Amino acid sequence: MLRMTLVVIALLILAVIVSACSPLKIVNGLTTTDTYSATVNIEYGPDARNKLDLYQPKLPPQSAQFAQASFPVVVFFFGGSWVSGDRASYRFVAEALAAKGILVIVADYRLYPQVRYPDFLNDCALAVAWAQREVSRYGGDTKRLYLMGHSSGAYNAAMLTLDPRWLTAAGVKPSAVAGWIGLAGPYDFFPMTNKQAQPVFNHPDYPTGSQPIDYVTKAAPRTFLGVPATDDVVNPERNTKQLAEKLRAAGVPVTLKVYSGASHASLIGAFAWPLRRIAPVLDDVAQFVLDEGAASSASSTISAITH
Repeated sequence: MLRMTLVVIALLILAVIVSACSPLKIVNGLTTTDTYSATVNIEYGPDARNKLDLYQPKLPPQSAQFAQASFPVVVFFFGGSWVSGDRASYRFVAEALAAKGILVIVADYRLYPQVRYPDFLNDCALAVAWAQREVSRYGGDTKRLYLMGHSSGAYNAAMLTLDPRWLTAAGVKPSAVAGWIGLAGPYDFFPMTNKQAQPVFNHPDYPTGSQPIDYVTKAAPRTFLGVPATDDVVNPERNTKQLAEKLRAAGVPVTLKVYSGASHASLIGAFAWPLRRIAPVLDDVAQFVLDEGAASSASSTISAITH
């Protein structure tokens, strides 16, 4: 299995070199469309970037969820330093979760230089508001609404979950979020060293109240934090592990997974079927969302995974 995975990775790299295609485009080209029904280009706000795609699971008739016709919902925000990215590039993430019986929404939001902090948070909050209003028409369960993001998208998910300003302004009660998932996210990152992202937060005149770690309270919902053991883009010790400790101290149920075989980029890439041997992050996230019994547990789970 490992040899097969390495062969697939080598072929992906070769395809990127030969075709000049992005790695995400190659990965999406290898992703099946048999596990979901997609509704795309849904407008959730007034801007051209305020659109989302919805992936409804296709489940076999013998499954328990098919009989219930009710799916947990994940709203996913992609990374890209708030300057790049688009929802279509992350179809592979949506497919992976939909195959597990999770309804997935992938939302675009405005990026720099069109906007700076905090306008993209307002966009993300509008996407969540749309989900809460409309997702039941697609079989989604609004009582099982989760926010998820990778890298800068994890920052967006964290701010919407921990800082009540954004969802409240969009007409959503913060308590509507059942939990959130942050993968390799920045949660305490001033002063900024990422030159590409510095203008987003008006470096060096940083806005006050813009760091997720400052909004940890016991009211936060259950949390899944995934991080590579080493990360050259976002410091896992200062960001993920520090946030996990602060949440745990507040009595919030936290699952922290440290993946020694992953990098900043491959942590999200591991949702794609050719790359899943890199880290079991897909199974861990799906278990977190589907394991409703864990919601009543106030204990933290911390584990290191070697691959």
